Amino acid sequence: MVPAKDFKRRMVVDIDGAPHMIEQIQVQTPSARGAATLYKIKARNLKTRNRVEKSYRGTDSLNESSFERRPIQYLYRDVDELHFMDAANYNQFSFSAEELRDQIPYMTENMEGVEALLVDDEVIAIELPDTVELPIVDTAPGVRGNSATGRTKPATLSTGLVVQVPEHLDPETIVRVDTRTGEYLGRGG
Repeated sequence: MVPAKDFKRRMVVDIDGAPHMIEQIQVQTPSARGAATLYKIKARNLKTRNRVEKSYRGTDSLNESSFERRPIQYLYRDVDELHFMDAANYNQFSFSAEELRDQIPYMTENMEGVEALLVDDEVIAIELPDTVELPIVDTAPGVRGNSATGRTKPATLSTGLVVQVPEHLDPETIVRVDTRTGEYLGRGG
């Protein structure tokens, strides 16, 4: 059992008998004395993909779901599906593009660090690394001398994702992006 005060993002817990991954946690501290701190979570049902929002007191607790993480490789995408391979046993499986619509903008073929979440030997979700490096394919030309200003401009990355980047960056620059927030983190390697 995990008390609400120990909830963390990406933790997988049992809600109403199904495995849910916690995506967001909002802590509401009461102003009145004696009132309980509330932990509002947004979680995704890993089997149905539906999102739920629930509130818990700090002393409420949920069972952690038993699941397994396994390294996988993203192979390719066809019209409707994305295809993956289990790095341990080479079994291939696929997810519909609709199921992975939030993750597709960060995915490139053969990318490293992708994991499958399995419950009872069934792949129920994939998880991307926290950060990915992608090249800028389209943005306004870099403005020299503006690296000290905090101004940004939109840049389209190789996957079609558009992020705000510093004004001085040029096309073909590799940038690091947070897959949880979609934010530019810095230049890549």
